[in-house]
Amino acid sequence: MAETVSVEACAILQVEAWPETQAAFEADLSRRLGAALPMAFGAAVRVGGWVAVRIAPRRLWLIAEGKSPPRLSIDPALGCSVSLGQGRMRLRLSGPRTFDILKACVAIDWESPQARPRSALQTGLHHVPVLLLRTGADACDILAPRSFAQSLIDWITDLAASYDAQKDGNRQPA
Repeated sequence: MAETVSVEACAILQVEAWPETQAAFEADLSRRLGAALPMAFGAAVRVGGWVAVRIAPRRLWLIAEGKSPPRLSIDPALGCSVSLGQGRMRLRLSGPRTFDILKACVAIDWESPQARPRSALQTGLHHVPVLLLRTGADACDILAPRSFAQSLIDWITDLAASYDAQKDGNRQPA
């Protein structure tokens, strides 16, 4: 299989502003992270040891890049936070056919501007909500519920194997 699939625990901190404090919350968070936050839905930006993804108007997911998440506390006067990492796994897919394989799983136009690298798309796989984080031209992370991760790995591995079999079956004898 030319594609690689790896699985790892994923530290995610969901942060959300109160409706009346959104501007102050985002200014404080941006200052503390040392970078501008994504403004558009589905946009993802690197901020320190995190990837910040705009999930909803006042809600961001801060996804840790390393094994241990950076420490961050939210001023309760401005908003709140909750850790989501215990219930999620990160599947990292890479290789030249990554998006051919994902097209068999989800109905996403991977050539659209909304699916460019550094974008995040929320969708469902077999009625299970997942976040697809496009990390490169031929790479994508899938943030999925921990209980669904093994099924998802098996499914993607089977799809990749079927692509290999099709490729081998289409070879002409020498």
